Amino acid sequence: MLNTVLFDMGGTLEDIWNNQETLAAVMEKLQAMLRAAGLEPGCGQAEFQEKVLAGLKEYKNWSESVWLEKKPEEIWPDFYLKAFHFDREKLLPITEELANMWELTYFHRELRPGVHEMLEALEQRGYKLGVISNNASLYNVFNVLEDYGIRRFMRDVTVSSVTGYRKPHPEIFRISLRQMQVRAEDCVYVGDTISRDIIGAKRAGFAKAVQIGSYLSAQKDAAVKDTAERPDMFISDIRELTGWLDEINPAMAPQKAAI
Repeated sequence: MLNTVLFDMGGTLEDIWNNQETLAAVMEKLQAMLRAAGLEPGCGQAEFQEKVLAGLKEYKNWSESVWLEKKPEEIWPDFYLKAFHFDREKLLPITEELANMWELTYFHRELRPGVHEMLEALEQRGYKLGVISNNASLYNVFNVLEDYGIRRFMRDVTVSSVTGYRKPHPEIFRISLRQMQVRAEDCVYVGDTISRDIIGAKRAGFAKAVQIGSYLSAQKDAAVKDTAERPDMFISDIRELTGWLDEINPAMAPQKAAI
């Protein structure tokens, strides 16, 4: 019987998008943080941005080819800031701070409308709730859940930078299952991408996988061609999830009073 619902974070529980303004903001903050740590880029703004984005692309290509995630102390000196050859001893102490800043600045984030109500409704029905997220910061997801006031709903939060595996790697899903102490066949996964969320959950044996559209869905799924793993349900509003679960899983739905 379905008794567990696990969620993606960015694009699912929260709306997320980026543009040229967020890019300019993150580059400005990054330079300021580096200089405060005694690390001088030694180049103009345009060259600085070009070098950082080249490192970002190199890391993205690597991580998405092997479905693995490194920790911030590896990502920043070995990829994002590789071209600057910074003193590693000065850089390492601020890598998590840089990673968290990047997640909060490069992306605009806000909780989707209705998330609190949806989580409360599922909790009242007896569902176990948790999060599985790709994130290159160790603590960002935990902090953001606290800021939104929804951390209390989550029995477990599994993050790629902690586990070393990125969705759609099935191991990150298996780790979450072990930590939640549930079986894959009793779980529903909710995410905004086919390439990471739907494929990953289905290959890990989850009973159901739900897709919710986001700003990043088309971008992240651009390389997805024909795949046997398709969502069992597509929703555009997170509040639709509760009604759908009541329909397919009446054993967990509120019982109507007899007339």
